[in-house]
Amino acid sequence: MTEARPAQGGTRLIVVSGLSGSGKSVALRTLEDIDYYCVDNLPSALLPAFVRAVSEDTAGLHPKLAVGVDVRNRADDLDRLPGVLAGLAEVGIDYELVFLDTRNEVLIKRYSETRRRHPLSGDGLGLADAIALERKLMRPIAAIADRTIDTSELNVHQLRRLVIAELGMKAHSLTLLFESFAYKRGVPSDADFVFDARCLPNPHWNAQLRPLSGRDAPVREWLEAHADVTRYFEQIRSFLEAWLPRFLGEGRSYVTICVGCTGGRHRSVHLVERLTEHFRPHHDQVLSHHRELE
Repeated sequence: MTEARPAQGGTRLIVVSGLSGSGKSVALRTLEDIDYYCVDNLPSALLPAFVRAVSEDTAGLHPKLAVGVDVRNRADDLDRLPGVLAGLAEVGIDYELVFLDTRNEVLIKRYSETRRRHPLSGDGLGLADAIALERKLMRPIAAIADRTIDTSELNVHQLRRLVIAELGMKAHSLTLLFESFAYKRGVPSDADFVFDARCLPNPHWNAQLRPLSGRDAPVREWLEAHADVTRYFEQIRSFLEAWLPRFLGEGRSYVTICVGCTGGRHRSVHLVERLTEHFRPHHDQVLSHHRELE
């Protein structure tokens, strides 16, 4: 993996490439969630015009750009990409080419599970042969990538977190991810802090509230009417405010705070929503994820 170029201007461009089924769409959607202006499958020839049009917006709305490039582009278009990127660097565009790779057997399994069609599987070409051809066509792009990410062992949520932590970060900032979960499905493996909300009053036993989630106003109002819920929230908030600065001081850039309850729908969701709302004004990037709702 080569070193990424230092920033030369106010615009940052991430080019996301890789094999079909490796997670490019997930990566682009994640970048879009953290305020990148994203375009998928843009021909290389149009890349300079796209960057110029968006980055020179008089309102300065989109200094962060991301573009997906893959085998759906014509072969001559892929061959043109290195020269196009070199031209962008000459005019001061800070770019990074990220290549997502995945082992062949994992790609075959993913396509079998989703029953999606590989973009090169036409004309009687089998899946294994289509993957081999794609790997050959994408080899020149992989060779010049600034960063290669093997997604073979990553699920969707792990890939999202990796993209946020390694690609979407501002320098010297701390990104927080608040995640709700159900204990019956296990604690998230990448949690830094885990808080157990099963000790709190449970809206599940209210027939009117059971179909709703902690995002809904009736559930929120019901929970906030209980002093123990507010006390629990305040103690988590106080604990995190006291200790999160230590993580930044130690050079950490990403912290996952998980809150669990029995079903992962009411109490944990409510607390995650409140914590996200509280911490968002104080950190550059604060994200929330409700595992059992998504």
